[in-house]
Amino acid sequence: MKSITSVYKIGNGPSSSHTVGPYHAAQIFAGRYPDADSYRVVLYGSLSFTGEGHGTGKAILSVLPNTEVVFDRSTVDLPHPNTMLFTAFKEGRELGSARIFSIGGGSIRIENEPSEEDKEVYPPKNFTEMLDLCSREHIGLLQMIYNLEDASLRGYLKTVWRAMQDAVERGLAAEGILPGGLNVPRRAKSLYEKRCYNESADVTMNRLIAAYAFAVSEENASEHVVVTAPTCGSCGVIPSILYYMQHDRGFPENEILDALAVAGLVGNVIRTNSSISGAECGCQEEIGSACSMAAAAAATLFGLNMDQVEYAAEIAMEHNLGLTCDPIGGLVQIPCIERNAVAAMRALSSVNISRFLYTTRKISFDEVITTMYRTGLDMNEKYRETSHGGLAQIYREK
Repeated sequence: MKSITSVYKIGNGPSSSHTVGPYHAAQIFAGRYPDADSYRVVLYGSLSFTGEGHGTGKAILSVLPNTEVVFDRSTVDLPHPNTMLFTAFKEGRELGSARIFSIGGGSIRIENEPSEEDKEVYPPKNFTEMLDLCSREHIGLLQMIYNLEDASLRGYLKTVWRAMQDAVERGLAAEGILPGGLNVPRRAKSLYEKRCYNESADVTMNRLIAAYAFAVSEENASEHVVVTAPTCGSCGVIPSILYYMQHDRGFPENEILDALAVAGLVGNVIRTNSSISGAECGCQEEIGSACSMAAAAAATLFGLNMDQVEYAAEIAMEHNLGLTCDPIGGLVQIPCIERNAVAAMRALSSVNISRFLYTTRKISFDEVITTMYRTGLDMNEKYRETSHGGLAQIYREK
């Protein structure tokens, strides 16, 4: 498996697959043809169906200003649902082209070329093998991570955590209507400030976590800087849990960074053995993965053992199986923003169950990941980030 740094990327929303990935692809392609005076980029599959709402063309044009962006909505049988064809020209003459796939979480793959993230860091290929390695060497998950990762990991996680906190705090301070035409108001600030009379501690906790999740997700919808965790569409789940734990519960930053490392390990297992792309396997791959990662992070903060951490991650993922990706208007707003808040609260519920019942479990985390991937492949195309089904089809503006 690759480094967990590949799970966390800092960039502009609203979509890791539709903005962060294409932006990076445009940068690479521009570097290959510095003498080009114009470009053509054809977007296929999910990129063509929801790319306008997700700002794909805008992301590409910010790197390659003199570019014709074409949304091809008729080509089928694609090698990946997020396929792009870049072509460079000089004085009308074609210099070269490349087919590039945005494979989820901001990562890209260029056809017939090694991946930019090909370096292997973890010998184990799944979570079961990781647990076996830890047992043999009498170490925990955190020790395994820091033994195998580069020494720069800690500093990178610190940068990621700062970016996550910045997104929470910007989102809590902002007001107004989100861009895109759905007239969705920002609600994080109101949720954060609106305390109920005689509000219980549990209600306060859920309200604050939801507010933090809304804050980051609204920043993402506004195309501001967020962290893929593991995607932009699910970027509010992990920050909301960890922000609450540090700022409201008093957990020190060094423990937050450890929790972020374990969450990244879980996300890494998912992207290695399944997918984190909503266009490939639905929202279960985005929100489900984020919920699973957040559960593992919280379990780590609470000092639970490896089996409990795995069980928390498994519960969180199992109960997101089959979740469809059906963004209204191709925008990462409805139902995406609320889903981040709900997933964050579900992550904590998963930890609470795992704390007490981990010795009775029957299903492994790896089995749920395999199930999720097969479910996603079986899912009808209209429920995989095309806005052709579900809420995207039913919704009519009131």
